[in-house]
Amino acid sequence: MNVRRLIPTAALAGAVALGATALTACSGATAAGGSGDGRLAVTASFYPMQFLAEQIGKDHVKVGTLTKPGVEPHDLEITPKQTAQLGESDVVLYLKSLQPAVDEAVAQSGVKNVVDAAALTPLEVHDASGHDHAGEDHDHAAEGDGHDHGGAGRDPHVWLDPVKYAQVAKGVGAALEKADPDHAADYRKNTDELVAKLTALDTEFKTGLRATASKTFITTHSAFGYLAERYGLDQEGISGVDPESEPSPARMKELQAVAKKDNVSTVFFETLASDKTATTLAKDTGLRTDVLDPLEGITDKSQGADYFEVMRSNLNNLQKALGAK
Repeated sequence: MNVRRLIPTAALAGAVALGATALTACSGATAAGGSGDGRLAVTASFYPMQFLAEQIGKDHVKVGTLTKPGVEPHDLEITPKQTAQLGESDVVLYLKSLQPAVDEAVAQSGVKNVVDAAALTPLEVHDASGHDHAGEDHDHAAEGDGHDHGGAGRDPHVWLDPVKYAQVAKGVGAALEKADPDHAADYRKNTDELVAKLTALDTEFKTGLRATASKTFITTHSAFGYLAERYGLDQEGISGVDPESEPSPARMKELQAVAKKDNVSTVFFETLASDKTATTLAKDTGLRTDVLDPLEGITDKSQGADYFEVMRSNLNNLQKALGAK
């Protein structure tokens, strides 16, 4: 697997500024024809977008996804069949710059109703330790083939912060309303229900992580910058390396020092990549390993069947690792 790349997005609009998504309304009769059964045909780029479409669209939509369960979304390559699927969609939901192959396919698809999640909530720049550098000038693209969380790119992992994910959900709901106005009231109701659930999840995280023995967690994939920032934690990622490769001796030494200084007990790994890095680091530092799932896909190895179940597993694992009181 190639080292992942974090590619910066363009300047971002406000929380639910749909103008930047180039969203064009069409009539309910026309919009709902793409699925062949009267439902709105929605294509989602990967699981977090698929989940929103299913939760908000429910019986009015037929949702397909470009990233199959178990496929690491950053590495996705689009097949001719998927290109055709995109072109037949009434609505496409994606997160620009997370998956370059998807960006190119969407641009060529000719679909009128295209929703870019990166335009629905501000993206920030996080370094390997999860710190926010949103106020700094990071307009230049990060070069190279690495999915570089430590570089100049803005972090796309907004769905791991329930508050930001709720902002995206509102934008998706508004998009479905415009694409299928005949069912606008249902989309609005479903959006409100989903946002309420995400607000409750945010409260669970705030309460569950308010009092902990440590605020620092170590993870092989620096995907949790927004989550760490939201709940007052410090993420220490193994920057610039593939999750399946061993950390450099210098980074290992640095993390050993961090673990000792900040009372770290656990090294987290993820479900869609090997635990080799975490196991190696844990062995050399005398720490435990556990799962912190970036929720880029759901498989039979996931600690839950959907977004909410996996997020609650993440919360439980963080509470154990950080010594929640």
